[in-house]
Amino acid sequence: MNIPNVTHFIHAYKVAPWRIQRQWIGNVLLGVVTLALISSLYLDVTAKTAIAGREIQDLNAAMLASQQMSADLQTEIAVLTSANVMAQRAFNLGYRPVEPGEMEYLVVPGYFEYPPEILASASIPQLSSLSFPPEYNQSLLDWIDEKIVVSARGLK
Repeated sequence: MNIPNVTHFIHAYKVAPWRIQRQWIGNVLLGVVTLALISSLYLDVTAKTAIAGREIQDLNAAMLASQQMSADLQTEIAVLTSANVMAQRAFNLGYRPVEPGEMEYLVVPGYFEYPPEILASASIPQLSSLSFPPEYNQSLLDWIDEKIVVSARGLK
């Protein structure tokens, strides 16, 4: 029974050759569609990568522009607060240097001037091994030895 079925299929393909052509066309179209899907996926990933790269470049350019603007503003502040400019502005506002005879010193009774904190000597506490808890003074080998001894006592 098996042999007549095989000859029947061979005869059917010989009688209708368009079936073989249809299979070849179907396989070729399947390959073309698969290739088109892979190509579109590749193009999509490439486009997203290019867009992300361009956004990174734009952000870097914006960051550099912000840094440049910040440096320009710092320079402008430095110029505006320089000693010569501040003296000229004070003079334009009506201020003038104080003459030594015009100054008066006021003595406040009970006022004590504290020394500046920067010049105070910092006392650095000396750390010794005794200031740490005993758990931190024990080595790994001591701990393993202790566990072995404890477990050996528990077995007796």
